[in-house]
Amino acid sequence: MRRLIASGAIVVALVTAGSFYHLHGNGSAPYAGLESRRIKALSDSQIDELREGRGMGYALAAELNDFPGPKHVLDFGEQLELSADQLREAQRLYDAMLQEAKRGGETLVEREEDLDRLFRSGQPTEAALSRAVAEAAAAEGQLRFVHLKYHLATRALLSSEQRASYRDLRGYAGHSSGHSGHGS
Repeated sequence: MRRLIASGAIVVALVTAGSFYHLHGNGSAPYAGLESRRIKALSDSQIDELREGRGMGYALAAELNDFPGPKHVLDFGEQLELSADQLREAQRLYDAMLQEAKRGGETLVEREEDLDRLFRSGQPTEAALSRAVAEAAAAEGQLRFVHLKYHLATRALLSSEQRASYRDLRGYAGHSSGHSGHGS
């Protein structure tokens, strides 16, 4: 479990660093201005997105491998010719996912705030740091799981034809996921 959490924390750090480098370049003061953030590792827009339950790319593994999410299925409900039962169930899944994602996002913001507070104290120990990083990584992993699990349930709602239409509507046509009609 520790390896999984540590691996998750490393991936998060690399993605965050890569995103920051892409946005701000590698000048002599790449972090200038970030010291005024309430939570140093999260922008205000990231905090808002987490608290609002937005996907933030957490479900790309599902989305891009033929496991649509409930929000986008609802967005394309008419084009996918969803039945009334499919629409109702997709809405139920989306509402449940959003509720869970908001709670999970709030937890992640709190864990990042704890980590920031630890350093602000000026007295972080390795033990406290290990615990805080593990808790933040676990919160992010749980949040990602929430987003991904609703893609599993949503895929089961759709026929193979509807999934093919969804791929076309999302611009994924020509990109085979390697999946056959399982879950149709």
